[in-house]
Amino acid sequence: MLEVEKLEVYYEAIHAIKEVSFTVEEGEIVTLIGANGAGKTSTLHAVSGLIRPRSGAIQFCGTDLLATKPHRILGLGLAQVPEGRRVFAQMTVKENLQMGAFTRKDAKETQEDYQYVLDLLPRLKERRRQLAGTLSGGEQQMLAIGRALMAKPKMLLLDEPSMGLSPLLVQEIFKIITDVNRHGVTVLLVEQNAKMALEIANRAYVLETGKIVMQGPASELANRSEVRKAYLGG
Repeated sequence: MLEVEKLEVYYEAIHAIKEVSFTVEEGEIVTLIGANGAGKTSTLHAVSGLIRPRSGAIQFCGTDLLATKPHRILGLGLAQVPEGRRVFAQMTVKENLQMGAFTRKDAKETQEDYQYVLDLLPRLKERRRQLAGTLSGGEQQMLAIGRALMAKPKMLLLDEPSMGLSPLLVQEIFKIITDVNRHGVTVLLVEQNAKMALEIANRAYVLETGKIVMQGPASELANRSEVRKAYLGG
């Protein structure tokens, strides 16, 4: 579904991503793990069109993403849930969800998806008339996921969904991610909480200073001593 080949990203003189290649198959949860500054978010931003790589290739469902404008990428079925949630604070939960569907013309299906998102995330149903800025961090993360789902994506790009959340809420957010995947949405997950990410992912790639240094089935990587030592606390 997604194929990234020899991606090179620079921020002026800083070489942030170095020949990164990976794939995501339809129906999978694939995670990119690594320390802060490893290049995980830059990789996601290159895929979603928010930054332009210096070289490399990115194909999504056979379409060349490097030749596609960011808003068209969303229309292809690739939606990103940004780091830090980025909800529209002065708009209600319902209005935030409606913003997620701004590219869609199918009013009946959009309304059905709105009901699906509220059923999937009942906390949002209770707070649908509340301003997004008054929600807790965990609720805002749910809203950011729900807003992305309103675009009816084939693939969801999730950037640090557990950041700043309590352990209990982290469990809840990861359950939502597996539920979304079970409903047919492929997931590419960037996450510093390597333990949780490896528990739910099918496959994983480990990024260090802009390079992929390890890859394989998530359960296999979770048992490797170097991964346990660096990312899982021994």
